[in-house]
Amino acid sequence: MHIDDLDFSLPAELIAQEPLEDRTSSRMLVVDRKTARFEDSSFAEFAANFGKGDLIVVNNTKVFPARLEGKTETGASVEIFLVAEQSDGSWTALAKPAKRLPVGKTVIFAADLSCEIVGKLDDGKVLVRFHSDEDLYVAIDKYGRTPLPPYIKREKDAIDTDRERYQTVYASDRGAIAAPTAGLHFSDRTFRQLAERGVETVEITLHVGYGTFEPIRVDNIAEHTVSPERFSITEQAANSLNSARSDGRRIVAIGTTTTRALESSMQHHGEFVAGNDTADITILSGYEFRAISALLTNFHLPKSSLLVLTSTFGGYNLIMNAYRHAVAERYRFYSYGDCMLIL
Repeated sequence: MHIDDLDFSLPAELIAQEPLEDRTSSRMLVVDRKTARFEDSSFAEFAANFGKGDLIVVNNTKVFPARLEGKTETGASVEIFLVAEQSDGSWTALAKPAKRLPVGKTVIFAADLSCEIVGKLDDGKVLVRFHSDEDLYVAIDKYGRTPLPPYIKREKDAIDTDRERYQTVYASDRGAIAAPTAGLHFSDRTFRQLAERGVETVEITLHVGYGTFEPIRVDNIAEHTVSPERFSITEQAANSLNSARSDGRRIVAIGTTTTRALESSMQHHGEFVAGNDTADITILSGYEFRAISALLTNFHLPKSSLLVLTSTFGGYNLIMNAYRHAVAERYRFYSYGDCMLIL
């Protein structure tokens, strides 16, 4: 498959810039793989697609304010976007402008928080070490901003209102630099509706990192690999997942990060295993899904690894036709946009 096979025309005005007032009021395109058809619906009808025996799996990672704005000692503005903490306490980060930040340069965010550039990495990232007068996580929470994707271009609010809306209602385990956006549609009411229908829900954790949205830089998609990400499955979740799989019941992944974690566990062990693990698979055309039976996902960027995963699960022609339909019907795209349920 060539990268151009995953391109589609998307008017800029369809890229959602704001979350809807009611999380559950988004539109939902339901795609049926058996009939190769799709129909317009709404997320308010999500629970109606499931019943007793179905198992919903969500990613409970919590986004932290990973975007820090500071200045060098000479007054130049710098943005540090934290990517991952290392075992020695340093952080990998994306920096703007990276070329003007040599090793040894200090970036000051506040009187009590700064960082030093301690390394330059091959892939354009930098390695930084923080100096803080208080607990570093407390300081990052105080001075950082929600790491919204670059296609959300609205003006910054004086108050970071996205801290609540760019977060699922079940987020509990801090560590993500991007939200698992399929879960943004859920409310407590959604879970009550699922429970009333006899649907079981379990949580896993995958901290969404840079690999999830790293662009494809090759023409031949078969040459692309998605960077590994850590995930964890509790004993209770593993038992529920294995029971559902052995009974032939549907396992419904909420989002591509949940999908990648579950498929990685299955590929590594042949079953769902409790504990910490690494999501290190790259799902490309021809991949045989072994873990999930259905997928709820948002509408993704053209030429992205997330669109590769979605079109592999749903079928390339069906999903690309569904995307063209979504554009024609003016669905809202990307993180704060509408969603697609693939059955």
